[in-house]
Amino acid sequence: MEFRVLGPVEVRHGGHRVPISGTKLHTVLAALLLARGEVVSDDRLSRLLWGWTPPATAGAQLYTYVSRLRKMLGDDILIDRRPPGYAMAIGNSLVDLFAFEELARAGREALFAQDHEKAADLLRDALARWSGPPLANATEHLEEAEAPSLLEARAATLEYRIAADLALGRHEQITAELTGLVAEFPLRERIRGQLMTALCRSGRQADAIHVYHHGRAELAEELGVDPCEELQATYRALLEGTLARLPQTDTAPRSAHQAGPAASDAPDGASPPHGVPATLPPDTADFTGRERELDLLQRALAPNTATADRPRRVLVTGMAGVGKTALAVHAAHRCKRWFPDGQLYADLRAPDGTVRPAGRVLLHLLRALGLPMDAHDADDTDELVRLYRERTGGQRLLILLDNAAGAAQLGPLLPNTPEPAVLVTGRTALPTIAGAHTVALDPLEDGPALQLLAAAAGPDRMAAAPGAAGAIVEHCAGLPLALRIVGTRIAARPHYTPDRLARRLADPALRLRELHLGDLDVHGALLPSWRGLPPAARRAFPALAGLGLRPFPAVEAAALLGLPEQDAELLLEAMADEALLEVSGADRCGRPCYLFHPLVRLFALSLPGERARGEPAKRSPNSVTGG
Repeated sequence: MEFRVLGPVEVRHGGHRVPISGTKLHTVLAALLLARGEVVSDDRLSRLLWGWTPPATAGAQLYTYVSRLRKMLGDDILIDRRPPGYAMAIGNSLVDLFAFEELARAGREALFAQDHEKAADLLRDALARWSGPPLANATEHLEEAEAPSLLEARAATLEYRIAADLALGRHEQITAELTGLVAEFPLRERIRGQLMTALCRSGRQADAIHVYHHGRAELAEELGVDPCEELQATYRALLEGTLARLPQTDTAPRSAHQAGPAASDAPDGASPPHGVPATLPPDTADFTGRERELDLLQRALAPNTATADRPRRVLVTGMAGVGKTALAVHAAHRCKRWFPDGQLYADLRAPDGTVRPAGRVLLHLLRALGLPMDAHDADDTDELVRLYRERTGGQRLLILLDNAAGAAQLGPLLPNTPEPAVLVTGRTALPTIAGAHTVALDPLEDGPALQLLAAAAGPDRMAAAPGAAGAIVEHCAGLPLALRIVGTRIAARPHYTPDRLARRLADPALRLRELHLGDLDVHGALLPSWRGLPPAARRAFPALAGLGLRPFPAVEAAALLGLPEQDAELLLEAMADEALLEVSGADRCGRPCYLFHPLVRLFALSLPGERARGEPAKRSPNSVTGG
């Protein structure tokens, strides 16, 4: 069986089209195919079918659509119900998108190896898989969600194929095609540069100059920016007379510090040949929940031809232990297909929570990009920034910067061209990435929290003890780190009943000690946030736990601490910046109120310092060191 999404959504069997009627059926089929075997939640399918206003009978209609697809596709295609949605297994069936991606990948590798003939053939075969606008007979909601990334992949493959043709001296044959592509994509600077190259090599230097100036005017009018360095370099080569030369095949290896040259050193408009980095941490196999946030991240990271010249910066915020890294890594793995030039990962904090200097992080990233850097190179931050931005410029990279501490650390790690996408996790918003898409994570609601606990502990274990499962979810207060610790402890000890652990967690004096397993430790995860506070806030934090779990304004904190209200509010804001307090609405006088997460309050009570009168003095043995 053959599935097609690069054009109208179709199914073919034995050379004949399988009749599937209706936009909604095509949408469900395409959504399951694009998920590549992963679960598509009911909520996402509903949004792809009806947008944000589904009918009251959405669940029943979705069930009907899936049932009809099962009958139409036969027994060879399995559509399984896997809460919270559906997953499809297609066996040995073919999908035009997957074939396109494989041919495009092989074509890029051949291009970087300077096997231009093979590259041109492979990339042309990849593009032949397209039969029109993608997902043309699906709902507009699915098109809006998925078509931009598919069109971006097609445009990028076109650029690579044209680079191979230019390297083979086919400039005259592709000039007309390039003229049409520039009209179709007026803001894609690489295609404009390729048209300038083809015109120049065809003896039409004046036309090439006109194409440059017309593009510069378009960029200024539409985006208010100047041409990128790559296009400017092409223009300089045009004026100097070097653009007319056909590229020379260079099979000699280059040193690492020679990598990342001007565009003219690589196959016309293609990225320079080097290994594709892939340093993301492993994905969480049983990742559960966060469907809405995951959808937001994928939308923000997806290429979009309408905003191709704007940087993609995405920030995930939330308190320690709320699952920022797990979500970001999962989203990065889901989005890998959009970043053929590689994926990079860097943890911006050491294991003890201290901030890593930007120079050390840059050294790590440059090594991943193929540069054999020495440790002493970390002292020259300016040179590292230059090399980093030179190497990442124009590359379709995904860069995940985990545990960002602040603007001074993050600024040097941001590329200066729009092609690389940057995904950042941190406890609070960061002014360095103004205009970024921000996804704020809250603790999980009871339903997703129970799913995470069951995924970690084993569904059968938790189904056999529903009362204990509910109590554990309550004691963990929706914190994913705490839930994963408890679930892992239950899974690792068959003799350890969930009821027994639920009883131990019920004692507030023991709870933090129980939420510890190996390197996983709720107390240890919160400790760097407390250490990051200014000294005055660090001293005041334990005493504030006496205000309990209700929202409180700065005036109450001021009375407890013996400070003016304004000074107390500054301390509370510092704690909120470290995600140790949540800003929770306002009181009747319009003053902002602050709120402890239950486990953060227990953490505050475990710290050295003035303790609220009447609070239990009992502390876990590892309450200060984190185990």
